[in-house]
Amino acid sequence: MAAKKPSRSHLVKKLDTIFSQYIRRRYAKNDIAECVTCGKKDHWKRMDAGHFMSRKHYATRWDEDNVQVQCKSCNLYNQGEQYKYSIFLGSDKAEELLRKSRETVKFSGYDLNMMIEKYKKKLAEID
Repeated sequence: MAAKKPSRSHLVKKLDTIFSQYIRRRYAKNDIAECVTCGKKDHWKRMDAGHFMSRKHYATRWDEDNVQVQCKSCNLYNQGEQYKYSIFLGSDKAEELLRKSRETVKFSGYDLNMMIEKYKKKLAEID
C-alpha cells in the first residue's frame, strides 16, 4: 500500500517550523539571537521569527527579508513593532515587501517540499 501523501496544511506547518528555526539561528552567536526591533538578546529558542508583512500573505510568508528575529514582547505583545521593523529594513526594502505581499501565489505540494528541503540544508550548515 502506498504511503499517504501529506496534506497541504501539514506541509505548511512543517515548513513554518523549519523556516522559523532557520531565521532564529542564522545570525545567532553562541545560540544568542538579537531582536531587530528592540535589540534584546536571548537564546534563539526563546525568540520569535517575526514577520514584517503578516504570515497570511503567502508571497512573503517564507521570504528571508520579510522574517527576522524578534523577542516575544515586540512580536506578540507589541504587534510586531512594524514601524521599528520598517526602519530596520529601510524604506526601499519595506516598500518592496509590501508590494510583494500583495501578489497572489499558490505553492504546490512540490514547492513546499522543495522549500522544506532547502531550509533543512541551510539549518544543517549552521550546525
